[in-house]
Amino acid sequence: MKKKNILFLILFVAIMLSVVGFLLISRFHVFKGHTLVKSLQEKAADIYYCPMHPGYTSDKPGDCAICGMKLVKQKKSSPNSKIIEKPKASPGKKERKVLYYRNPMNPQATSPVAMKDSMGMDYAPVYEEEVNAGPTVQISQEKQQLIGVKTETVKKMDLTKVIRAFGKIAYDPELFVAQEEYLQALKTANATKNSVLASVTEQSNSLLSASEKKLLLLGMSKREIEELAKKGSAQESLYLPGNHSAVWAYVDIYEYEIGLVKDGISVDIEADAYPGQIFTGQVISINPVLDPTTRTNKVRVEIQNPENKLKPEMFVNARINVDLGEKLAVPESAVLDTGIRKVVYLSEPQDILEAREVVLGSKAQDYYEVISGLKAGDIVVTSGNFLVDSESKLKSAISGGEHQHGQ
Repeated sequence: MKKKNILFLILFVAIMLSVVGFLLISRFHVFKGHTLVKSLQEKAADIYYCPMHPGYTSDKPGDCAICGMKLVKQKKSSPNSKIIEKPKASPGKKERKVLYYRNPMNPQATSPVAMKDSMGMDYAPVYEEEVNAGPTVQISQEKQQLIGVKTETVKKMDLTKVIRAFGKIAYDPELFVAQEEYLQALKTANATKNSVLASVTEQSNSLLSASEKKLLLLGMSKREIEELAKKGSAQESLYLPGNHSAVWAYVDIYEYEIGLVKDGISVDIEADAYPGQIFTGQVISINPVLDPTTRTNKVRVEIQNPENKLKPEMFVNARINVDLGEKLAVPESAVLDTGIRKVVYLSEPQDILEAREVVLGSKAQDYYEVISGLKAGDIVVTSGNFLVDSESKLKSAISGGEHQHGQ
């Protein structure tokens, strides 16, 4: 019995020693692993970058492979600048809201509903978080002054869009002949409207309708055709220079600007033959068919020509001032255009600069019309924003974040 108790005691002691040994070994490995991770973190903290090319970094001193400048050591922690991470929404809790749809080939063209463009491409949806989300960087006032940061307030203002286009004084024998054919068809239709033969009246009206459609396809408007009928004679200045009070100019307006041009809008014309002399005219019609090669619409401008200076086929430059009205506007200098998206930096309290993607409309003077992304009263960076963007990229890269501006 005593021998059995001794064996039990020895077995118990052996088990206790095994447990204690296991715990000591585990603590040693944890301590060793913590020391190794800490050592690796300290080594990784030494990063050198190029002041002119922040994207170029190295783990040791040297020269930039792009410009040859000395690399600068990145501090482990900087009181002047740091990345402010925004809290991310939990995935799957809220369905993304579509604000509008945008033409992938022309970002200025937007639609409240899904649609296709003239080439059959689908408009891309723009979601709420895509407009509002953006990285932020904190830069002290001292450093902002050093890199030349200037700001301006976003506000509503009267904008005038200037459209410059090229054209020439009309030489259009085809249109002149079509006008003559229409007038002749009109006379025939009037002469036969009371004919006892219904077929004659029907044929005359059919010929008149075909002549009118031909004029419409050649760019004349309904109003112009009505005035032509009242006048009773074709416009000889379309093919023959003479002592006429008015001439036409054909001006080519690009597709992305044609929506701003309306009938009756004033146009200033300058001919190469008379530099400095301005001839005033107005838009009288817009060709209903777009030129598929040049992506332009032919706009017809009527110009007063009392001295017969403007001759057919003369080259002219046109300037059209379009009043856009009161619009929310952001300075052109505040916009960073990556080619895919347009970004501005907002100046927020506590020296925080926030990147904001914006959708812009027409450019007028030195401002862009704001469609979405900003509101009145926002303060945007207008100078030094390239350096701010580089600082944001650098801090994001070092912290392991993602910088999406160039994507």
